[in-house]
Amino acid sequence: MQYHLDYLEELEAEAIHIFREVGGQFEKPALLFSGGKDSIVLVHLALKAFRPCKFPFPLVHIDTGHNFQEALDFRDELVKNIGERLIVCKVEDTIREKGLTEPKGKFASRNQLQTYTLLDAIAQYEFDACIGGGRRDEEKARAKERVFSVRDDFGGWNPKLQRPELWHTYNGKIHKGENVRVFPISNWTELDIWNYIRKENIKLPAVYFSHQREVIEHQGQLIAVSPYIRVDENDKREWRNVRYRTVGDMTCTAAVESEAYDIDDIINEIAATRTSERGETRIDDKFSEAAMEDRKKSGYF
Repeated sequence: MQYHLDYLEELEAEAIHIFREVGGQFEKPALLFSGGKDSIVLVHLALKAFRPCKFPFPLVHIDTGHNFQEALDFRDELVKNIGERLIVCKVEDTIREKGLTEPKGKFASRNQLQTYTLLDAIAQYEFDACIGGGRRDEEKARAKERVFSVRDDFGGWNPKLQRPELWHTYNGKIHKGENVRVFPISNWTELDIWNYIRKENIKLPAVYFSHQREVIEHQGQLIAVSPYIRVDENDKREWRNVRYRTVGDMTCTAAVESEAYDIDDIINEIAATRTSERGETRIDDKFSEAAMEDRKKSGYF
């Protein structure tokens, strides 16, 4: 009897193959890990790819200092449970050491400053590959990436210089100083991620499920009240039932109003929505159509 993989098993098999290609082709890879759902799925896939051996790479968090505490607590607990190495590189340290100017304004995000910290970490630890959770349904610029996406020795990305990847053959050859960004879940969608989380019974931070949070409404988006944003006198503070589709900085990530308390409810919500996860919830992606692509060209993940 011939066994046929279902689509989640096919996606899983492809991702595991990519992880093992990274382990085989690179000397000093790293897995970028934030405590968000996509990076949690990456860790789960890495466990399947390499256990009972240890990972051939550390987990690396580029910490802006504006994170959801729930995500940080989950990050630390997960790392403790799996017994892997975590490197935390703080944007605040980079701001101080390089004399960078902190962004000003109502939602003063350090998101763009992450690039400096990431490139410094790559140089310090001599990483030749950085694994990330980019998906092609997130944002237009991400759809231009290959699975193995080469960055030059300044960390820059040129969308016109992409290598062919025929028959799942990935070319990791690079010159000294260059590095490769690797996207094992590049062919997954947000709905695939949630269906896989349900199938594998993967635990997540509580912010992904409906909960009460104090928010302000700004241009139709619900932003959590926190020490990292400026709440003005005319802002109406109120408690709403919300959840987060993506977990970035508290300064640039909006919540969605939701009564989805479990994974099945979330899957039903996602199946009914016509708005991409970043399009609905990321303030910094709304500045321009080319906002993400411009940041990626300068070294942003």
